[in-house]
Amino acid sequence: MAATYLDDILSAHRRRASRDTRIWQDRADSVRYEGPSFAQALVAKADPRIALIAEIKRRSPSKGWIDEHLDPGGLAHAYEEGGASAISVLTDEDHFSGSKEDVAVVRARVSIPVLRKDFTVSENDVLDAADMGASAVLLIVAALSDLELRTFLELAQRIGLDALVEVHDEQEARRALDQGARLVGVNQRDLRNFTVDKHRAASVVASLGTDVLKVAESGITSVEDVEGCAGEGFDAVLVGEALVRAPNPMQLVSQFASVTRVVRD
Repeated sequence: MAATYLDDILSAHRRRASRDTRIWQDRADSVRYEGPSFAQALVAKADPRIALIAEIKRRSPSKGWIDEHLDPGGLAHAYEEGGASAISVLTDEDHFSGSKEDVAVVRARVSIPVLRKDFTVSENDVLDAADMGASAVLLIVAALSDLELRTFLELAQRIGLDALVEVHDEQEARRALDQGARLVGVNQRDLRNFTVDKHRAASVVASLGTDVLKVAESGITSVEDVEGCAGEGFDAVLVGEALVRAPNPMQLVSQFASVTRVVRD
């Protein structure tokens, strides 16, 4: 079977992690995130609008450059001014042209929480997210064993980070919930070939239950898409490419963030 995008990316990250000589147990007691809560920002009870996680994204493996000259600080500031609840920053360098420094730059420009979006494959990756000032770390179920997922979730909680656990289907959703995930993103992009299925979020959301914060990811390009996600019961949407490509990102953020969420008992 031919290697997929996800296979190639994970192989690179696991090779990187294998060369990391830092002993994570020696670091864990001294690393602590203290700042705005990512999860709480998505469910402000006084705010009836859906939460928007606006992404800083220069490039993708399937589409190439989205914005080669992207200014992460300036774009993050525009996102916040437009009403974003949180910022997602891609830090993968080889495949997305991101960097750890982007998180620091964004953290210095905004007061809202920041998600470090990357392919987390080790405890040191979790600790690094806190060190760089991120409020949350991304855990991709398709990339991790159950033991890794549970270990990273527990470590994130221990050091004060939220964890956005990403799933793509009902089976992965069950795995996420079984390991304790309570903030779950449904990615409509298939990481094996990077195609998008806009019906994926609706097909998976019902399996997440009512006590989980739900985030729809990928393939969201219009107000109608955001309204659809709100109608399906999502608390938040994560949008990247559409905002980065927009002539006026602040204005588009404002439009997306004005959609009313659907509150279910």
